[in-house]
Amino acid sequence: MAHSNKSSVFLYLGLLFSACQLTENAKQEGTGGSIPPTAEATEQPAMPAAEPSSDGRVDSAVYWAGLHALAHGDTTGRWPVADQPIPLKGAVLPGKRIIAYYGNLYSRQMGILGELPPVQMLDKLDAEVAAWNAADTGIPAVPALHYIAVTAQGSPGRDGKHRLRMPFSQIDSVLRIAKKRDALVFLDIQVGFSTLEDEIPRLDTFLRMPHVHLGIDPEFSMKEDLPPGKRIGSFTAKDINFAAAHLAKLVRNNNLPPKVLVVHRFTQGMIKDYQQIKLHPEVQQVINMDGWGAPALKKNTYRSYIFPEPIQFTGFKFFYKNDLIPAPHRMMTLDEVLALTPAPIYIQYQ
Repeated sequence: MAHSNKSSVFLYLGLLFSACQLTENAKQEGTGGSIPPTAEATEQPAMPAAEPSSDGRVDSAVYWAGLHALAHGDTTGRWPVADQPIPLKGAVLPGKRIIAYYGNLYSRQMGILGELPPVQMLDKLDAEVAAWNAADTGIPAVPALHYIAVTAQGSPGRDGKHRLRMPFSQIDSVLRIAKKRDALVFLDIQVGFSTLEDEIPRLDTFLRMPHVHLGIDPEFSMKEDLPPGKRIGSFTAKDINFAAAHLAKLVRNNNLPPKVLVVHRFTQGMIKDYQQIKLHPEVQQVINMDGWGAPALKKNTYRSYIFPEPIQFTGFKFFYKNDLIPAPHRMMTLDEVLALTPAPIYIQYQ
C-alpha cells in the first residue's frame, strides 16, 4: 500500500499474517520435503507444449503489438519495456489475460481458493473469467489457481525458518481441482527466514509441468531479525534473478513453454535494485500490485510503485473483503483496472 496509509499497510499485514497460522493438519501430513513425487504430481496433464518453429520464438510483430496495446500510448518511455527478449513459442502473455484465485486449502482466511468448496469456487471463478472476457474482448481471459505452497509463520518451527511447507498431497489436490477447468496453476512461496534457493527447487516436480508457474512474495522475505508480520520484507534483484534463472533452466531442459513468474508488491521497498533484474525468453515476469484499500489508494499505489519501475508485465489484485472496508466500500471496476497504464495482464482475487 502507499506510504501515506501506513496503518492500512500493517492492518493488511496483520490480517493476512494471522491467517498464516495454519491448522495442525498441515504439520501432521508432513511438509513434502524430499519425499518421492506422488502419482498425481508425476502425471503430465494434457497441456500444449511449446510449438516448434524456425527460431523457437513467438511472432515478434504480434508480441510487440500486444505490449503496445497494454501500454495505452505511454509517452514516458517506460512502457512497453524496450529492452526485453522475444519469448519462446507457447508463451501465455500478452496473448491471454490470467484470472487467478489465490489462497490455501487449509485456511478460509487466506483467500477465496480455500474459502469455498471447490465446485462453488470454480463456478465463481468462471463468472470472473466471463466478466473479464466481456470487459476486454481483445484479450482472452483464462482461469488459474494461485496456491500458497510455502506459508510464512509467526513461530520459528523446528528449523527456525518461520515458514511452513505444504505437503505434496495438498499441491496434488490443487492440480486436480485446476484440471476441471484446464486452469493454470501458480505455486506461491513465502520464505520467512528461508531462501528462494532452498524453497524453489523442492517444487521442481510440479514446475516441470507445462501449466504450473511460480509466485514469490517479498512481503514475507525477512532479511532482518524481526519475524514475518512484524515488518514488510523484501527481495533484491539477486533473489528475483535466481527464481527467473531457475525457471529458465527448467524450461530449456524439459522443452517447456515459458513460465510466468509473479512477484507481489505494494511498497517501494519490497523490490530492490529493479534495474538489475534480468529477463529471459523462457520466463515472463509480472509485478503484481498486491495492496488493498479504496479505489483511489489502489490507483495511487499502482502509479507509485508499479508504473515507475517497469520490469516486463504488471498484475493487479482484488480483495473480496478487505477492499470493501474503507469508503466508498467497493472494489475497483474492471474498466477502472483496464484504464491503468499499463493495463494489467495478470489479475488475482483473494
